[in-house]
Amino acid sequence: MNDVSLDYPDEILARFDIIIASIHSNLKMPQDKAMMRLMNAIENPYTSILGHMTGRLLLSRTGYPIDHEKIIDACAANDVVIELNAHPRRLDIDWRWIGKALDKGVLISINPDAHSIDGFQDCKYGVLTAQKAGLTKEQNLSSYSRENFEAFLVQQHSKRP
Repeated sequence: MNDVSLDYPDEILARFDIIIASIHSNLKMPQDKAMMRLMNAIENPYTSILGHMTGRLLLSRTGYPIDHEKIIDACAANDVVIELNAHPRRLDIDWRWIGKALDKGVLISINPDAHSIDGFQDCKYGVLTAQKAGLTKEQNLSSYSRENFEAFLVQQHSKRP
């Protein structure tokens, strides 16, 4: 939300297995506001994944200005996965920052941003971008086996109050 809170109170967030926190409104903001909104989402103990971290749309919207290094460091400190949004108009996180995230031990999750069933096919663009960045299946939450994904969920729930 624009006031830096998440859409739902903690008692509702606690009911979900995974929370993907993304900024979806008031996208034209200075860096300090964008950073405050992102950091609040990352530091929320219910957040599992930071979605499309800059809000960019390729060839039409540059996205809000952020300090990528601080965001990646915060994700590492709070065990928050960073989404690689596979929609061909987003591809956000930029592939050039994935290596920094991996160096910090941050997992990446290739997600389609599907608003219809056809949108799931966009994963191929995310995979190509991830390959360009050197992402391995072990570093990609989306490639986890069921057993590993369930262990991830247990780990995520252990950080909650």
